Amino acid sequence: MKSSTTTPVIDIQNLSFAYHHSLVLENVNLQIQERDFAAVIGPNGGGKTTLVKLILGLLTPDQGKIRVFGRPPREASPDIGYTPQDTEINSSVPMSTEQAVLMGCMRGGGGWRRFSASDREMVREALTQAGAEKLATKQVAELSGGQRQRVMLARALVTRPRLLVLDEPTANVDSQGQSEFFDFLQKLNDQVTIMVVSHDLMVLSSHIKSVVCVSKQVHFHDRPEITSEMLSAAYHCPVELVTHGPVPHRVLAAHEPDDNA
Repeated sequence: MKSSTTTPVIDIQNLSFAYHHSLVLENVNLQIQERDFAAVIGPNGGGKTTLVKLILGLLTPDQGKIRVFGRPPREASPDIGYTPQDTEINSSVPMSTEQAVLMGCMRGGGGWRRFSASDREMVREALTQAGAEKLATKQVAELSGGQRQRVMLARALVTRPRLLVLDEPTANVDSQGQSEFFDFLQKLNDQVTIMVVSHDLMVLSSHIKSVVCVSKQVHFHDRPEITSEMLSAAYHCPVELVTHGPVPHRVLAAHEPDDNA
């Protein structure tokens, strides 16, 4: 775990959480510092999405505490931008890209309200920041997967958050679009702390600064790479990494039993 004299962006201490008496996260201790770019990895059902919901304040821990920017998550919500795993918008509902991003201005507003000139200016800024300014007048239903992801990112950025949380942000994007998207996030990381849940480990590995392995327990790695040891800690089984490049290579985990599995 990182140590710092400044207040961590995310500070989790001795946290446990259960669904219907089934323990999902156990004794989690985690700190994410300002301007980190953290990848959250782990098996399906390991607790990644639950961890995200706790950080967003959508769930309350059974034990321990969690602070975001030194405050309870719900109080810190104006400083958090979020894109969920499912970013599909009903194609039968006519909606422009600008209107979709405006929806981000409603967060925490207590329901429907008239949008101000300031709101619309923030939308223009967010679309520009997300590299989607040319899409403002297009219908969301007409966008490609990569374009739609940029729009959803703009919606998360419209309130000018200090922390950006993305859950499987490139699930429906082709490989070139994924690489371009993470290149963009890397630039955005100069201004915003980023936490991204993803199974696309090879794309992430060239962009991230730290890794959070989640499988009931949480292991934090302050390294800008994903190693076989990290994957074994998260998945509790031998893992083989295969990558393609100028010199194809493999990194193999030791095939040893996990006494804690």
